[in-house]
Amino acid sequence: MLDANLKKQLDTYLQNIAKPIEISVSVDDSPKGKELHELAVEIAEVSSKIGLVAVDNKRTPSMGVAEAGQSPRVRFAGIPMGHEFTSLVLALLQAGGHPSKADPALLDQIRNLEGEYHFETYISLSCQNCPDVVQALNLMATLNPNISHVMIDGALFQDEVESRQIMAVPTVFLNGEHFGQGRMTLAEIVNKVDSGAAKRKAAELNEKEPYEVLIVGGGPAGAAAAIYAARKGIRTGLVAERFGGQVMDTVGIENFISVPYTEGPKLVASLEQHVKEYDIDVITEQTAAKLTTDDMIEITLESGATLSSRSVILATGARWREMNVPGEQEYRGKGVAYCPHCDGPLFKGKRVAVIGGGNSGIEAAIDLAGIVEHVTVLEFSDTLRADEVLQRKARSLPNVKIIKNAATTEVRGDGNKVVGLTYTDRVSGESADVDVAGIFVQIGLVPNTDWLKDSGINLTRFGEIEIDARGATSLPGVFAAGDVTTVPFKQIVISMGAGATASLAAFDHLIRTSAPEAVAESA
Repeated sequence: MLDANLKKQLDTYLQNIAKPIEISVSVDDSPKGKELHELAVEIAEVSSKIGLVAVDNKRTPSMGVAEAGQSPRVRFAGIPMGHEFTSLVLALLQAGGHPSKADPALLDQIRNLEGEYHFETYISLSCQNCPDVVQALNLMATLNPNISHVMIDGALFQDEVESRQIMAVPTVFLNGEHFGQGRMTLAEIVNKVDSGAAKRKAAELNEKEPYEVLIVGGGPAGAAAAIYAARKGIRTGLVAERFGGQVMDTVGIENFISVPYTEGPKLVASLEQHVKEYDIDVITEQTAAKLTTDDMIEITLESGATLSSRSVILATGARWREMNVPGEQEYRGKGVAYCPHCDGPLFKGKRVAVIGGGNSGIEAAIDLAGIVEHVTVLEFSDTLRADEVLQRKARSLPNVKIIKNAATTEVRGDGNKVVGLTYTDRVSGESADVDVAGIFVQIGLVPNTDWLKDSGINLTRFGEIEIDARGATSLPGVFAAGDVTTVPFKQIVISMGAGATASLAAFDHLIRTSAPEAVAESA
């Protein structure tokens, strides 16, 4: 299961185990059962502080991780390889007493949670969003004896996926009830469980002193802007729903200059580490709701808190564009999906559709073709926009069908899940049905500017923020960068450069304008 290089890396990590731990394995004679047993044996052989015991569990194959002598509160139902191997390694370290690097206040909040919390997370091993959720819940279970968590590989436990009608990952259940779906950070999960956390956090944010530069958004543009501002020695803040933005949902990145290949989550981890090397006040799990200007520029958050700054850089990025047809919202997460890498394994052996014939759509079709029974690609235009090499690959696959001039008009479902879609042939005007279990929407991005509609900032008809060559918007002191703006090409490297430009322009604005008296006094 583990090659020599991986074993060597594992040996290095497991040197940090401070106290004996135990892996409890529930296996059978199936191929997957044998694989899991082999993995457990190889891990136990790496460290003398790891014991191995056989148990019976309702989910087989599965493995539990705990301090020696304790019942496991962390369990993996399936084989935690691929993206989840890191989750397994962290679980081993944490069970062995290696401390977490999470915010100490957040760790104390977890330890003090009262009540019983039994979490179950359905994942796919190809999902790059799932490990964050798995690792967060594993940590919570390690810290608090009233919390347990099991990761469940949806591709291996298809009967549960079917019975619980799970059609997107990660999907989390708490005490048998649906808790959440999609990427969630440790803080988001804890605050959702701790009902008073949001109110306490809002009160804390309202006490913040004004900033000189406040960045709204934590993607590549926001990170670059924050670093460039902090290097000028001015009071810098960054507020975002999550750090990393859309890049966290990106799998392979092969055009980031000087790095031949990386993945979104890895790049985001590097960005976050770089930001933390500077005196930047990073605030996450907060969504901007309103921008107003007076003596200061104020950002009101959905939590009710308000942050003030002399200048603001908007770097809120973009989100997946939706079809906006009947049934799409009703069946979102019930067959309508936006991440083929994450949710594709849940449709193994089924028929699916991909909406969009650009690079992302054709790449999705190619990847899905290796998992599902059949893929139908629907492209609105009369030509595909994907690179020719991708088109040739897709056309060579026997289970991929491409339909052009197809305007999707409806998502059809049975009340619980998707059963198909309806489209109109834009040439003949005729309507046709396609029976599918899943619909993967890959039609581009839309800027996150809904909250700016009444701010006085000029937006294009597409919702993008209009900026000049320096990143300045129509409001003095407000700048913008990245995919949320009119920059013609939406690329990570371009967003970073734009963030740096906007930050330097904001600094230039500050030195050319006098500070309000309140800011001068607080400084």
